Amino acid sequence: MSNFMKKNTKLIHQKRIELLNENKSLISPIYQSVKFSFPSIEEGLKAEDTYGNQFEYSRVSNPTVRELELMLADLQDKEDSICVSSGMASIWLSMLGNLKSGDCVLYFLESYQPTRVMLKKFLRNFGIESIALSIRDFDSIKNTLSRKEVKMLIFESPTNPMLQIPDIEKLVFLAKENSVITIMDNTWAGLHNHGQFGIDYFIHSLTKYASGHGDVMGGAVISSSKNIKKIKPLAVNMGSILDPATAYLIMRGLKTYHLRVDRHETNAFKIANFLKNRSEVKKVFYPGLEDDDGYNLAKKQMKSYGGVVTFHLDCNKDKAWNFINSLKLFTTASSLGSPESLVIPAHLFFTKDFNKKEISLSGIQDSTIRLSLGLEDIDDLIFDLSEAFDRIFKL
Repeated sequence: MSNFMKKNTKLIHQKRIELLNENKSLISPIYQSVKFSFPSIEEGLKAEDTYGNQFEYSRVSNPTVRELELMLADLQDKEDSICVSSGMASIWLSMLGNLKSGDCVLYFLESYQPTRVMLKKFLRNFGIESIALSIRDFDSIKNTLSRKEVKMLIFESPTNPMLQIPDIEKLVFLAKENSVITIMDNTWAGLHNHGQFGIDYFIHSLTKYASGHGDVMGGAVISSSKNIKKIKPLAVNMGSILDPATAYLIMRGLKTYHLRVDRHETNAFKIANFLKNRSEVKKVFYPGLEDDDGYNLAKKQMKSYGGVVTFHLDCNKDKAWNFINSLKLFTTASSLGSPESLVIPAHLFFTKDFNKKEISLSGIQDSTIRLSLGLEDIDDLIFDLSEAFDRIFKL
């Protein structure tokens, strides 16, 4: 028939290259297609009952995205996952897929600030209440989890930005004892950590360490096949599914994941020890330091201690900001997991929704600084910090 088609029709119905069975691409292709065809209506109807093996419409499932989902589940030692457009979308999905009006969520004051805002402000519009406690107030946590209206516990480890380490085993035990769903934001610890504690849902911002280059956004919910099947319809109807080009870039980044994470952690450990020995620094927070409050738990729970270091400078806010502004290699920007080392004033970024009491409980001070260590040479990073200390504190 093609010999008789007009040229404008041929442009739309072009000849396709199909590889022979044993002639395979070394790198998985990007399936940049919204729709997928079938040889018959009957075959197409079968696809509606099959998630992950046949594809019909990319908002439901896409081969490139599906490959990433299976890859992430394997890294987290779980059965399945759903990839969405951002880390916050993964939090929304895991919550709305399991909660209804009248339910209550327990979260911690030390949680990620956008998560707190979502719980305090937006979920309340759906009739879902929340309770905030300090991660260190274990007695209150235990009592709250026993309340019948509490249906979910969401937490992260380490916490952002103060790097506190919750006792995951105890939290999960108490939650299961009271039939409370557990959601853990595992972004900071990484995909290779925390797969063994019986947590119901892991969520990740793939924007960070997973993609590793600071140029794409994505999120993932990782769990059992049963749990993923439960929330999948909501993901499809929310329309927050990840696009295939982004999925491809994240998979490409994941190929160097362990190499990068090792370097992030090595740099963070050395910077933490460097800061400990500076007179301008009041306290350093890094779970890999033996004198850190969370060291023993981190050693028990984690395979690595992460690439973020937080510290209190011994000065006021203005001097702390001057210190940040005087850094040359550290870029003032939020997020983490990029090749570039980043720095932010913690008080400015993480306490906007807090009252004075909550700020005090969080441990964040006016002079608290968070460093996200990149992949640069450690000597250059230490030199940059040293120069900033000398410029600002020896005036």
